[in-house]
Amino acid sequence: MKTILFANAELLTGDDVALAVLHYSGALAEAGLAETIEVPILEADGSRGVALMLVGPASMIVAVDTDTQFEELVDEAAVASLEHKIRQLRPVGDTQAELPEHVEWVEEI
Repeated sequence: MKTILFANAELLTGDDVALAVLHYSGALAEAGLAETIEVPILEADGSRGVALMLVGPASMIVAVDTDTQFEELVDEAAVASLEHKIRQLRPVGDTQAELPEHVEWVEEI
């Protein structure tokens, strides 16, 4: 589990969710954009909740490992949604080019 430290709040969430939030915040920052996102969290009593976070270029977010008595929060749909948004901001081209078997480096003097 991870605790997201954000705007004087501590949000307990799963590892995958926390990493997706950090990666999406970085992608938004690179694009100079901001967005409000819903993040699945665990409340103090272990019940599930949702936090709204405004993330973007000015976001200062830290995620730290946290020991807890609660089971890991897993929310595949939330992670998939954030990953989809990241791909929209960071499109990737085809990288299936063949590499040569041997490359010889020549030092120029």
